[in-house]
Amino acid sequence: MDVPVAANVLGTMGAVCWSVQLIPQIVINWKRHHAIGLQPTMMMLWAWAGVPLGVYNIVEDFNIALRIQPQILTFLSLVTWIQCFYYERKWSLLRAVAVVAPIACIMGGIEAALIIALRIAKDRNLQWPLILMAVLSASLLSAGVLRHYWDIYVHRTVRGISFVFVAIDALGDLTSLMSVIFQPTLDILGLVIYGSELVLWLGVFACGGYYNLVPWIRNRLAKKKRAIPASCGPSRRSPNQEGHSNPVEAGGEPVTLYDLPSSTSVFRTPSGELNFVRARTVGTRRSSNSGEAEVAPP
Repeated sequence: MDVPVAANVLGTMGAVCWSVQLIPQIVINWKRHHAIGLQPTMMMLWAWAGVPLGVYNIVEDFNIALRIQPQILTFLSLVTWIQCFYYERKWSLLRAVAVVAPIACIMGGIEAALIIALRIAKDRNLQWPLILMAVLSASLLSAGVLRHYWDIYVHRTVRGISFVFVAIDALGDLTSLMSVIFQPTLDILGLVIYGSELVLWLGVFACGGYYNLVPWIRNRLAKKKRAIPASCGPSRRSPNQEGHSNPVEAGGEPVTLYDLPSSTSVFRTPSGELNFVRARTVGTRRSSNSGEAEVAPP
């Protein structure tokens, strides 16, 4: 399907999505100061996937948006990858930069060399090197997402990954897939690259709905059911004759507060405290007995 305008617009949308796809994940890692559940293997596989994908898109003369996509993917993947070591292994910022900068330079050098080499091969009508780049890119992207599938299987939940990131990435895959369709010639390998990752992200969404969303909804409904009887139940406080309320125990008997020594009794001996309590108890009984005698009829 030869629709250059649609191809450029959809490719630009895909490039925009891929430009911001990992930003929500990076921001979440920064705010919570950890990257628990996020797989560094996935991020490194994605970073390397951007190299053959960039070579393929540039040598095949895709639109400018699709040429920029892989470079952004590699950069953001490396930033997210080094966050895992910075937060989880407590690397210093200097050490993190010292590790990630040479890797980025090596990736850029390899991609530039492959672009030159594959352009020469294309001029000589050799297609297998380009096919190898497309297959390698699709394999690395899929392997990165599949690494997270293993974590979902082990922990029975989707953890550490931002669903906003997943949604944006899936949208970028969809628009890029449609951009390839509207290219002058239909590229089957391009369809495989973007289509395979789109299917895997949809699977992550399905796992998130099953393991995360459904239990959350059940917990919310259970809390509402427990809150309704509690609000409609009888009060556990009974008013006394003076209009106040006393706590009531589970058996229905009121809690009795016995007379206690004053604060000055902290210096008394245990025997002295015992005599004090006995004296007050005897005095209370005598006063009650005398009161009953006065009220009794002659």
